Amino acid sequence: QVQLVESGGGLVQAGGSLRLSCAASGRYFSINAMGWYRQAPGKQRELVATITSDGSTNYADSVKGRFTISRDNAKNTVYLQMNSLKPEDIAVYYCNCNAETLSGRRPYWGQGTQVTVSS
Repeated sequence: QVQLVESGGGLVQAGGSLRLSCAASGRYFSINAMGWYRQAPGKQRELVATITSDGSTNYADSVKGRFTISRDNAKNTVYLQMNSLKPEDIAVYYCNCNAETLSGRRPYWGQGTQVTVSS
């Protein structure tokens, strides 16, 4: 009922920047929190940043001061501005949201976008 489409991943040199976008579409009453998670090879998926519908944000300690999450509620889109990228940021980045639909409230995930940082 909710589709999340990510874009903006790619290859960048260490110290560089990338901006991820994730647009939500489908049939839903509301979208509550949105966020970004990442999964590096051989590791569990971890939280990167989240943002509520009223703009409250939360970040993993490893990205504080380097990444900024934002959202455009009118476009149902969440962004992740990533600056000062490091090789340890290499991962598949997944968009997430909690949405209210006819079936109730549940989380939805995007397909993931690869971020690669060369040292």
